[in-house]
Amino acid sequence: MRIMGLDYGSKTVGVAISDALGITAQGIETICRKEENKLRKTCARIEALIQEYEVERIVLGLPKHMNNDIGDRAEQSIEFGKMLTRRTGLEVVMWDERLSTVEAERTLIENRVRREDRKKYIDKIAAVIILQGYLDAIAAGYEKGRQDICADLP
Repeated sequence: MRIMGLDYGSKTVGVAISDALGITAQGIETICRKEENKLRKTCARIEALIQEYEVERIVLGLPKHMNNDIGDRAEQSIEFGKMLTRRTGLEVVMWDERLSTVEAERTLIENRVRREDRKKYIDKIAAVIILQGYLDAIAAGYEKGRQDICADLP
């Protein structure tokens, strides 16, 4: 079973896919859009990737505040997750993504990616970090941070 990891941002969506065994996450692409609320093409691309990679579940980053509060950005991610559930019929797991972008930035710096090039990769790397955290939790027998906000949709 392949799982898709998404890092949903205001103008980009980083995409990662697990291997068929659900052990590792690989970055696939960053989907860009000009306006935050223009999601038709973004959703169409996600749906195409779901078909191409035969995805059975989606893990979507939930950007909580450090004090565990859910702010505007997290609310937008939740709504995006609900929309994906309606459009794809797949389970969407909301996964705590605190500091994933910081970790992605650190990874790019450690790998000596030039500052001006980091923006091209950061969302895709953040999606890998989100998905790999989820895969590691499953392998360990638990899913710490999981919130099935989208699971009960009609």
